[in-house]
Formats: sequence, C-alpha cells, structure tokens
Amino acid sequence: MYMQEYKRWMDAELEDFDLKAELQSIEGDEGAIEDRFAVSLKFGTAGLRGTLGAGTNRMNIWVVRQATQGIADWVKTQGGTQTVAISYDSRLKGWDFAKNAAGVLAANGIKVRIYDALMPVPALSFATRYYQCNAGIMVTASHNPAQYNGYKAYGPDGCQMTDDAAAVVYDVIQKTDVLTGAKIMSFAEGVEKGLIQFVGDDCKAAFYEAIEARQVRPGLARTAGLKLVYSPLNGTGLVPVTQVLKDIGITDITIVPEQEYPNGYFTTCSYPNPEIFAALEKGLELAKEVGADLMLATDPDADRVGIAMKCPDGTYELVSGNEMGVLLLDYICAGRIEQGTMPEKPVACKSIVSTPLANLVCEHYGVEMRETLTGFKWIGDQIANLEADGEVDRFIFGFEESYGYLAGPYVRDKDAVVASMLICEMAAYYRSIGSSIKEHLEELYTQYGRYLNKVDSFEFPGLSGMDKMAGMMKQLREEPPVEFAGRKVAKVTDYLKPEETGLPKSNVLIYTLENGETVVVRPSGTEPKIKAYYTTKGADLDEAQAEKDALAEALAPIFT
Repeated sequence: MYMQEYKRWMDAELEDFDLKAELQSIEGDEGAIEDRFAVSLKFGTAGLRGTLGAGTNRMNIWVVRQATQGIADWVKTQGGTQTVAISYDSRLKGWDFAKNAAGVLAANGIKVRIYDALMPVPALSFATRYYQCNAGIMVTASHNPAQYNGYKAYGPDGCQMTDDAAAVVYDVIQKTDVLTGAKIMSFAEGVEKGLIQFVGDDCKAAFYEAIEARQVRPGLARTAGLKLVYSPLNGTGLVPVTQVLKDIGITDITIVPEQEYPNGYFTTCSYPNPEIFAALEKGLELAKEVGADLMLATDPDADRVGIAMKCPDGTYELVSGNEMGVLLLDYICAGRIEQGTMPEKPVACKSIVSTPLANLVCEHYGVEMRETLTGFKWIGDQIANLEADGEVDRFIFGFEESYGYLAGPYVRDKDAVVASMLICEMAAYYRSIGSSIKEHLEELYTQYGRYLNKVDSFEFPGLSGMDKMAGMMKQLREEPPVEFAGRKVAKVTDYLKPEETGLPKSNVLIYTLENGETVVVRPSGTEPKIKAYYTTKGADLDEAQAEKDALAEALAPIFT
C-alpha cells in the first residue's frame, strides 16, 4: 500500500520543489518510502506534529490542508461566527502552512483572522477569544528540533481542542484524500473576497493590556534598576516580551544577538527547549559578561520560559519549572493579599506531575489548589468551569513543571509573556527589599522542607517506538513494582481508572512510596518518550538528590 501511495505522490503536481526533490531522492529505497508513507500523522488533542518532508507521515502543505479540511467540516457544524484565528511561529514552512490553512478555510466559506507576523501561542489563544472564533490554529512544533513543525488546534474558548472535537476532526481527516480531498483557495483570492483578514491592532493592544493588568505591584519595576538578559531562542517572543517589559518599566534588556531574530534552523541551539541547559548557554554567557540580575529564554512559540537567577555570590543558577511555579505562586499570593487584590475563594491549578510544594504554599495562603492531568488544556478546563459559574476571577495562577505558567483567565494556554513580566516584577520586588529570588527560594525550602523534583526521559524513536512504549506501560500495570531501591510502594494510582482518580482517563501511573516520595511514569503526548518524574525530600539538597538517584537507578532497567 505504501509503495502505491508513494507512486501516487510521485505522479502528482506537488507545487513544492522540496517535496518533489525528496521523493525523487528516495526512489528505490523501500525503507525510506515506508517511513514516509506506511502510516499517517495522527491528529489528536495536541493537533499534528512531525518532521518536515514528503509523505503522509511528514509535515507538509498536503497534510496541513487535509487536517484543515477536518477543522473546516467541524466548524461548519458549530454555528457561531464561522471564523478561525491563525498564528505561526518561526519554524521552517510556518508561513506556508499558515497560508495554506487559511486558503482551505476560505474555500469552505469560513472567515479567517490571521496574524500578519509571527506571534506566540498565547496571542493565538487571545485572538480566538477576542474575535469569538469557532476555532484557532497555531502552526508550531513548540520546543522540538528544527526538522519538526506542527499544528495545534484550539476550541472557541481559546483552549486546546477537546478530545470529542479532535475525534470528530480526525474522523473527517481519515475520509479526506490527502492530495485531492481538501478544498483550496489561494491566499490572495481569500483576501480579495474578504474571507481572510489580518488580526487588527485593537486585538494586539488588548492582548498586551490583559497581560499588564496581571501585575501584582504596578509601577514597582520602574524604580528597581533590574538588569536583564533575554533570548527568544530565534522564535516569537522578541516583540511581545520586550514590549510588555518596557511598558512596565524594565528597559535595561540585553538580547542574546545570535538568538534575537526568527530563524527556523535554530543554528545556535539545536533543541530550542528552555528546560535544557544547552538552550540557555548563550544567554548565561552573556548574563555573566554584562552582570545581569536575571536571564530569561522563551521557546519558539513563547508559551514557556526558562530562567537563570543571579545568586548572592555572583554565580548563576538555573531555576526549575517546579521552583519557578512555586516562587510565582507564593509571590502572587503574598502580593495580592498585601495589595488587597486577592479575590474571595482564590483558585490555583497545577498538573499531577508538578511539585507538592505548591499545595503547601496554597494551604498557607488559604488558596484552593486544583490538580489536573498533564497538558495545559486541563488547567484551561478548570478556568472554563469557573467562568461557567460566573467566578472566573477566582483563578489566580496555574502552572506545569515543564516551564508553563499562566496568571489570569484572558487566555487558556501557557503564556511566557505574562510569566516573563511577573518573573521580572518578582525579581525587582525582592531586590527592592534587599533580597533576591535565590534567597527567597531558600526561605521557602526552610519553611516547607527541601523538596527536589526531577524528570528523566527515555526515547523510543522509529515506527516501533510507540509499540515499545505501550508494551512497557502494559507490563508496569500487569506486574506492578512493589519497591524501588528498597523503598516500598505504599500506593499505586492508575489514571486509566477514572473511578479511582476523579479525573478523565490518562496513561499515567503514580507510585507513592512509604516515605511519601513519589515516582510518576507517563508516555509523552507529543514525542516518542516515556517520562519518569521523581519527587524526593531530604534534610538538604544532597540528601534529596541521593534519594532521586537511587530511585532512578532502580527504574532505569525497565526502560532499557
């Protein structure tokens, strides 16, 4: 079957020289053909994501058109404005994919609001809500390496598409021929007919206003003299992050020159993920050179931000997603109580794999903590529930350990722009009282205990990778470990059993040990990886790290 499909693509008029050349280059190479055509990229709640190239198992304009026809057919059943918002980041082919998506929607009689320049995930979520759209499309592969691109689909609430809606779209996609099934109109014709319009300045201004309204101590940053190094990692963050920071009074910003402007090849950091040291290396070098108080780096679609803080001894230390989540939660709670802006019955949210230290902070301030499945759409779902009850202002903060944060309900996905603003404001505040982020973090550990949260990833590439991962998760369920490194398992929570968890089904296992430490195992939803999350506690960092190392050594053989 895959050889027939390959021949069909070879015979087709593909409009894309790169695809044609690639197809010709693999002629006679059955393995390469099978890899591209044996399966199709699956559309799920995270949309599509894959390597760029020719074939049904690659990201290209044909796969984008096919997916967008699925979105179009779903939108046509929804009533409402019959409008879809589109944005894209700096990845290769991003503008091409965005234009093709717009052309399919326009050919289906659906109106489009598309950004006239690359803009991040939160801006897409905001535009979807601002224009009361039926759906939103963000062309991005988030933090994946340069050879990837992807396509996130959003519902009318600005949250990533629900399972039910994604299932409907996927059903249409399966019935739509990838080469001939999608309706298409040229971008120029769509503009001429008034079906495709650019996002207006009013929407962009409202986005910035909504972010700046989340300041905890307005005006404080203007007088703090904060010195910042920032890297957009060649992605979408440059314009929105620097504009918001300048608006709140932070003007001493040095941009990492090699990573300042959009560059889909990510030549200075092959894996533009702010969770890893290599992505922050250039920024750290520059921070040391100029003596910055803080270094920030946002990923290509600017929904996540990584941080390095200056310590009292002049060195720089990376801050984990869990640590920054707790720091921001504590800062927002304490600041809003002090300012008299804390709502009644405040609510914070975090994912089940994020640190339990956040629960203790919430308990201290009298804030309700709601735990959700991994994936920020579940935090968005909690905001939607509050909104449905007329209580959306109760939501003050949500975070995931993977460097995703949101303060306020104006969007329904992670927002590195508001997070960057609040991190800088927080740094300015602690500086104004003779302290620092580092010193306050240590105070939190003294108050609540020395928690350590670490993640290990095990990669399973290739067509067989997903099968291997499924087999390993099956084995863990059928033969559950009774101990890790001599620490007995006191409880196993299986999130495939909603009757036990009270949450929707998810392929996650949590092992709670007798000493209160936890090991969480889950396959990634977007990459061929199984992730293991460890939460340990010790009298100091060394002891907590030793605990983690022992648990990791015990778990590793299962995934090798």
